[in-house]
Amino acid sequence: LFLSSPLLLLLSSPLLSSLLLSSPPLLSSVALRDNRIQLHRSTSTELSITITEVQLSDEGEYTCSIFTMPVRTARATVTVLGVPGEPQISGFEEEVQEGGKVTLTCSSTGSKPPAKLRWYREDQELQGRPDVVESTPGEPTYKVVSELTLEVSRSDDNALIICAVDHPSLSPGDKRSERPLRVLFTPNVQIQPESDLPREGEKFQLECMGNGNPEPSSYNWEKKDGELPPLAKVDGAFLRFESLNKSDNGVYLCQANNDIGKSQGEYTLLVQDPTAMSTSSGVDHAVIGGVVAVIVFILLCLLIVLGRYLIRHKGTYLTHEAKGSDDAPDADTAIINAEGGHSGAEDKKEYFI
Repeated sequence: LFLSSPLLLLLSSPLLSSLLLSSPPLLSSVALRDNRIQLHRSTSTELSITITEVQLSDEGEYTCSIFTMPVRTARATVTVLGVPGEPQISGFEEEVQEGGKVTLTCSSTGSKPPAKLRWYREDQELQGRPDVVESTPGEPTYKVVSELTLEVSRSDDNALIICAVDHPSLSPGDKRSERPLRVLFTPNVQIQPESDLPREGEKFQLECMGNGNPEPSSYNWEKKDGELPPLAKVDGAFLRFESLNKSDNGVYLCQANNDIGKSQGEYTLLVQDPTAMSTSSGVDHAVIGGVVAVIVFILLCLLIVLGRYLIRHKGTYLTHEAKGSDDAPDADTAIINAEGGHSGAEDKKEYFI
């Protein structure tokens, strides 16, 4: 509002506080009922106030009146956002067995307007049930509750489930809570050999790796279609061979057990001669041999092409010997035949490469 003559102004707020002053200033400001509202600037053309520690009760319509004839009034509406509280996740205090279902609940209070809750598994958004919005008794704020039901697998073990609050008063990711899932499952068994090339006469061992929740409590080793070799020793998750023999060849089975169940893995042992080369060395030689064969093939093709080219471009030249001169009985006759029959004689051709 712009003022050009002595005026009396009254500023009122939803708190029923008022600020009275004149222009030019003749009166000091009247004491406000809430000291959070203070006069910021008062000039002949401007009147402004500040509100500190904004509260939800500050929301409403603010009126500025100029006591002229007639009285002029301007109004402004202030909307105060209720900042939601940190989301709280509940529902998986206990571990869940693979294949089971778990229902998670996320809640946040103090939002205005009502916040929206979003679910994530790591960085992948999940679809939960529609949010339930409840009014807070005696307050203009809301409590928001969301539920998420999951059918869990072993890949969900230790996965982070995240509940994030989406609200105009917050930047993305400002308020979120996360909880790791704990899934119980049977061991996933793999047998790891000590080396890829077990040689006769060497020490060797197999390790049974059982990844499960909980961790395997015991391991059982056996040989398919037979008994374990006499020199093979079972040491928990390890099967150790003091000296490999070709009679040790066969399929070995390892069973890992935990409180949820048991699983089995297998490994085929093939003992090599002591002079056997490693697999990687064999692969290198095969590659080198292949390259040499290609080079030889290319050289042979070039030789064949060159030979065909030379054959197609043969040289010719004419001789001065008359046809039949070789059959003359003496030199004179040969000269006569050459002089008389040269024009009708055919050219004698010789070829060279």
